[in-house]
Amino acid sequence: MKLALKKIANISNETLQITGSKSEANRLLILQALYPNIEIENLSNSDDSQVMQAAIASTVEKVDIHHAGTAMRFLTSYFATRKGRKTLLTGSSRMQQRPIKILVDALKDLGANVSYEKEEGYPPILLHGKKITKNEVSLQANVSSQYISSLMLVAPTLANGLKIKLEGKVTSVPYIEMTLSLLKEIGAVGSFKDNTIAIQPLEKTSTETIVVESDWSSASYFYSLVALSKEAKITLGSYKKASYQGDSSLAEIYSHLGVKTSYANNTITLEKVKETVKGTEAFNGVLDLANSPDIAQTIAVTCFGLGVSCHMEGLHTLKIKETDRLEALKIEIEKLGGTVHITNTDLKLEATSTIKEGIAIDTYQDHRMAMAFAPLALRTDLLINEAEVVSKSYPDFWKDMKQLGFQIEEE
Repeated sequence: MKLALKKIANISNETLQITGSKSEANRLLILQALYPNIEIENLSNSDDSQVMQAAIASTVEKVDIHHAGTAMRFLTSYFATRKGRKTLLTGSSRMQQRPIKILVDALKDLGANVSYEKEEGYPPILLHGKKITKNEVSLQANVSSQYISSLMLVAPTLANGLKIKLEGKVTSVPYIEMTLSLLKEIGAVGSFKDNTIAIQPLEKTSTETIVVESDWSSASYFYSLVALSKEAKITLGSYKKASYQGDSSLAEIYSHLGVKTSYANNTITLEKVKETVKGTEAFNGVLDLANSPDIAQTIAVTCFGLGVSCHMEGLHTLKIKETDRLEALKIEIEKLGGTVHITNTDLKLEATSTIKEGIAIDTYQDHRMAMAFAPLALRTDLLINEAEVVSKSYPDFWKDMKQLGFQIEEE
């Protein structure tokens, strides 16, 4: 599906309810499968969470999670530790190019029975679930925190709990802390210090109902819209200031891009302020996104639309996402007239004062590419190819954009 977005002068002031965090929801779905007495409220309606639910409920051997990377990582540990369950875990062609070896090696070190069906180190994988008694494992910590969270989620159900020793610089620390916080919320005892995570066995949960906070990654697109607007005020629910989500750093980052954030009654209100836009200059020239890489695309496009330069680092995990997001950003921004320099870890955007009209943005089957570029309709006409990919994390995105006044037509 190709959507045409017509340039509009400004957006209307609205209040929107954003779906529950995919990151929190998918962690809780695993915990609910392990401890069925848990109830979840404000569950994400994303494709990824629906895929996760279907996979957990499945009774057949072959489980296809399509494009859902989080599901692939979390379900690998889940099925590996379900005694007597045989599972062939597979996904889309892109998923079969995304590495899983670090997690599989860790599970094998613990005694799990996991093998590759095609290429070594990549899905599909065959898992023969078994009881795990070994309680210590080491793994590299500088690739994806989802490998670590995957092990953490099943740790309370292991006979002797689990101690995870992390080697190297830890990537996306807030996501590890989110997992630990959710474990503690259900009554598990655990700690994370000195690059070591320790989680004790848990037989029965102490909490029965958990409310999922709305997704801060989804909020990023509205931060971008407000930053690119002449004047605007958007209220989003349901959010809290003391968030588990690393992407809540948006509030601080966008305060330097002309957006003020106010908190009240589990909502955030984003308001355009008339201040000099500093961009990444406010962060001593370089913005480190190692703890929140999922918002890099939105920030890059916002800075491009504002005509300011941008330098972001800590982006090494973006190369193994739904697409190589660094390369995709460079290609699409340069199609619009920008200049981007990338390495394996950094992105530098040069300031530019012109944006080309009528450019078709390729999304590479990546939901965040579609949503990150959409706010540029405040600066120019553009087209979004494969616009339906937003359903992976935010199915209501285009409906909410129309509510803000955007003219969107299918071509």
